[in-house]
Amino acid sequence: MAARENVVKRRQKNVNVTFETSSVDSTAVEEKLFGQVEEDEDSDDGPVVFICGKCKLPVGDSVSWDGSEDGENQIRLKRVTDNVIVAKENRLLEVHKRSVCLVVDLVCRGCRSVLGIVYSSTPRNLDHKRFTFCFNVADIDSYVLGSASQMLTAEGPKEQPVTLEYRGIVEQQLTEMKMLVLSMAQRLEEIEIGLQDGCDEA
Repeated sequence: MAARENVVKRRQKNVNVTFETSSVDSTAVEEKLFGQVEEDEDSDDGPVVFICGKCKLPVGDSVSWDGSEDGENQIRLKRVTDNVIVAKENRLLEVHKRSVCLVVDLVCRGCRSVLGIVYSSTPRNLDHKRFTFCFNVADIDSYVLGSASQMLTAEGPKEQPVTLEYRGIVEQQLTEMKMLVLSMAQRLEEIEIGLQDGCDEA
């Protein structure tokens, strides 16, 4: 029992340790968030953003972390984004044989999927869940801020810097091309005049 209390205390002190992107069960979430304290002390991972598993709208983040329920595959957050709608109608939920609760559904504003529940009335042993946002891990995904790793590489021929000398060369080439085009236009005009004169004589 003392070992369990130590684990709980250690977990509460280390809220900002994060986990990989994906839909995972709550045990894996907690292991990543709290279980690897020694290894992750020097980690630079950012906070986790939780997103709707269907339409990918953000619904909350690990800064608002309140805990998880291993047996129910749920995570609890203290705050959520405006993309989460709290339903108005209460319904009964039987958690265990002698534990009946009143809950309301959490609905995604974007796709109207049910993402979890809020416990509005609970027996004493479940009071820690009351008025927190309980998300079903199966219905949400997550993204660790700062975990992006793909970068564009600067490969291929190196571009020549635009110097005064380079600019002068380009301007000279443009002038020569312009003169050539004018000369060709003048020659075409002379040919057209010659053709018209030949037609008039005929």
